[in-house]
Amino acid sequence: MRLPARLLAAASLFLASAVQAETLYFSAIPDEDATALTARFSKVADYLSRELGVDVEFVPVKSYPAAVTAFTNDQVQLAWFGGLTSVQARLANPGAQSIAQGTEDPTFISYFIANTASGLEPSDEFPQNAEGKSFTFGAKTSTSGRLMPDYYIRQETDGAPEDFFSTVGFSGDHSQTLRLVASGAYDIGALNYAVYDKAVADGAPEVETARVIWKTPPYPDYNWVIRGDVDARFGEGFTKKVQDALIGMDDPGLLASFPREGFIPAENAQFDPIETVARELGLLE
Repeated sequence: MRLPARLLAAASLFLASAVQAETLYFSAIPDEDATALTARFSKVADYLSRELGVDVEFVPVKSYPAAVTAFTNDQVQLAWFGGLTSVQARLANPGAQSIAQGTEDPTFISYFIANTASGLEPSDEFPQNAEGKSFTFGAKTSTSGRLMPDYYIRQETDGAPEDFFSTVGFSGDHSQTLRLVASGAYDIGALNYAVYDKAVADGAPEVETARVIWKTPPYPDYNWVIRGDVDARFGEGFTKKVQDALIGMDDPGLLASFPREGFIPAENAQFDPIETVARELGLLE
């Protein structure tokens, strides 16, 4: 039995409105405290909502693993991940795609910072004289705060961080790493270079007692990842539309939220080196 044309038209209109009624939820790894993240990304949500023509809401999470879990459980459909968390999210969600990254992210670096009382001086070479001092990573699954610093420590010392340093801790995020090293709670820490550079630009007091002593070689890091089912839910071509909106983001105030100079396309294969290192260190199941 064929439905009358007017009923077919009404049904099509209903389905179209249902697609439009969907809300796109996105999140970000908590590399700073939750209050700062919400302030940073609420304006990004407003921008994406205007560009995409759908409601967009930012969903804060409390930890790096929680960001991956939220993506896997479909609590968010889009996420600003670090290199390692992006790999974890894509492995857990076949069809998910890395679609954009900051212009700085293909050649990201970590800073090793030291309390000025440690006696450690800036150098182009790995600080071998840091042996026996206390050290803190950031979050356990942070690319710039743990994965790559861990990798380079092993490369440079031929041993695990625990074999080289007297104490090894995990601060939880980059801002906390800076605070702990500045206070003297740890002699040395590894963190995202952009967080430290922003602290310098903002005149944060922590940079007076925590200075950069070494910079890692570059590696790929942060990127936007989107679930593979969004086109079916929001309409054909929606993934490309989101990618275009991110790459087209040129408001300095919005870009400062990351902080990035701009966004460029990304694809899954670019983060294969991160997956390789993570498997070497036993950080992927």
